[in-house]
Amino acid sequence: MGQSLMQFYVHLTFSTKNRAVMIGEEIENELFAYLGGACHNANCPPLAVGGYRDHVHILCRLDKNTLIPNLIKKLKVSSSIWIKTKTPASDQFAWQDGYGAFSVNPSEVDTVVRYIQNQKEHHQTRSFQDEYLAFLKKYKVEYDERYLWR
Repeated sequence: MGQSLMQFYVHLTFSTKNRAVMIGEEIENELFAYLGGACHNANCPPLAVGGYRDHVHILCRLDKNTLIPNLIKKLKVSSSIWIKTKTPASDQFAWQDGYGAFSVNPSEVDTVVRYIQNQKEHHQTRSFQDEYLAFLKKYKVEYDERYLWR
């Protein structure tokens, strides 16, 4: 085989430090666009970017030369710097250290896109913690809850 080919879709999610409500309506669309651009610049084309008040979700195609921890670091560092320039109240902005990264079957991409696009409605009845725990269970990720929210 003369060519190395792959297609991986990854659903990334991470929250603000201590899940503080820091993503206000006045900046959320710009933040989501910024994160999408950062994914694009990392050769990981975004299919959907969204979130709600204390967290974000990103669905992107993972580039064959990109490691997920490196992508997450780029996204968090650059967006944190960017967001601190937007409003005086944002000078304390920070992302939490951890993140979730889940592989997505190509047949489920449209479902995940809709899920990300409907975050505001979804979070009228469910917290980010409950949402994240459901993802961990769905994807059978082992975790120690003592360290999950630090």
